[in-house]
Amino acid sequence: MNKNKTSGVFYPIVIIIGLFLITGCAVTPSNPEAVPSMVNAENPVEMVNQLGGHIADARKNQLNVLSPTWYAKAESSYLKAKNDLEKGKELSNVRKYINTAETQLQKAQEMAKVSKSTLDELIKARSKARVAGATDLGKDYMAAEKRFLGLTQAIENNDLRYAQNNQKKLVDVFRHLEIRAIKEKTIGEVHTLIDKAEKEGAKKITPRSFALAQEKLKEADEFITENPYDKDTMKKKADEALFMAKRLHPLMDQSRKIKSMDPEQIALWMEESLHKTTRKLSAPDMRDQNFEVQVENILGTIETLQSDHDFMINKVNSQQQQMEVLNQRIGLLDKQTRRGQAEKERLAAEKQFNQRYNEVQIFFDSDEAEVYKQENQLVIRLKAIKFPVGQSILMPGTYTLLSKVQRAIRIFGEPQVVVEGHTDSTGSDEVNEHLSQQRAEAVMEYLIANKTLPSDKIMAVGYGSVRPLASNETSQGRAINRRIDVIIMPTVKPAT
Repeated sequence: MNKNKTSGVFYPIVIIIGLFLITGCAVTPSNPEAVPSMVNAENPVEMVNQLGGHIADARKNQLNVLSPTWYAKAESSYLKAKNDLEKGKELSNVRKYINTAETQLQKAQEMAKVSKSTLDELIKARSKARVAGATDLGKDYMAAEKRFLGLTQAIENNDLRYAQNNQKKLVDVFRHLEIRAIKEKTIGEVHTLIDKAEKEGAKKITPRSFALAQEKLKEADEFITENPYDKDTMKKKADEALFMAKRLHPLMDQSRKIKSMDPEQIALWMEESLHKTTRKLSAPDMRDQNFEVQVENILGTIETLQSDHDFMINKVNSQQQQMEVLNQRIGLLDKQTRRGQAEKERLAAEKQFNQRYNEVQIFFDSDEAEVYKQENQLVIRLKAIKFPVGQSILMPGTYTLLSKVQRAIRIFGEPQVVVEGHTDSTGSDEVNEHLSQQRAEAVMEYLIANKTLPSDKIMAVGYGSVRPLASNETSQGRAINRRIDVIIMPTVKPAT
């Protein structure tokens, strides 16, 4: 009897040791995903800021689900360190919590590696389901997510056999959720839009466009049914059908408008639309030419402006490189007075940071954003940025606000930037986290596309509803909690 018990315990231990050997021992310092050490940091403020970055990076890398227990412990220790620092408590306590959090993050990293090795197929299936929008499927998705966390927690408890034995069934569940999400969310919306258009007379008003939208819907629906594992093509066809269905309503509106106009009114309306664009671009007035020439005039002007924009970006980058070279030379010349020079640079950096902070504050109206200092970081809390309900699409009305964010970032050269997405507590935690991540990524991708920063200088993190600023019991509080925070961390950090 004792022999059997010993054997039962020994078997999972052998599996665990084998997995750690296969994965190359997760604690190896050379691993690029390993949590950076902060033992050499002297400034407690800087140490807490670095730890906050590590926590955000860990969440972005899904450690909160791949090793939920250890990640939760690390985040709790970080919040204790931050709270003690803000309240001016003993620095020894702050450092104790920081060291504890670092150890816990390292443990979470090790467990996450085992989870990735053990549940590789399942993790991929879950990721695809989330990308397809399965988080909107309510209780069914939440049940699958709960089972997934049960498997990663089993791995944390050294029960690899349980995780391995239950992986395949859950893979099938997430694949089914993925297909449902594509059909119910994307194709379902197409059905709704086409039905609405038909009731409003689309067959008569825009017959060709209506037939094309129906054709794309049928094509997507049939393909999803016949090719449930060709996910890339399936999503592409679904997106095409959705685009055509959304396109119907603007076309109907324009068709009704044109129907009530005589030919000259139509020509003048088209001319004015082109001329508005021409004036905005400061392009030559070519209303004495035909419409094709006017369009070419606009396109040529845009191309010229884009080239000028690229030239200015390259010029700024070149100037920054020259400044870096000069700073390096200054550092070499001042080696003998390093300590005095370091203090001088610290004070200069602090003064420069405050000047830039004051400058950025002027950019934003009070109803657009709040700008404040958080230790040695600048936080731009975007109050006026709005998204369609349940979506992460950046509407044109937000571009003016985001252009101000671009200017603010560029004042600091090429700082490290974190875009944080936050929601209120309405809906499930899984849906809120996924939506906040998508919205943060939408802002990040806009900034990268407009060459504000290179991709290695910016990251997006979605926190869902876990970091509220106000009570979610009132509509006003929920509105405050739905936000995007842009955190700017200067390359040269001023002391506080």
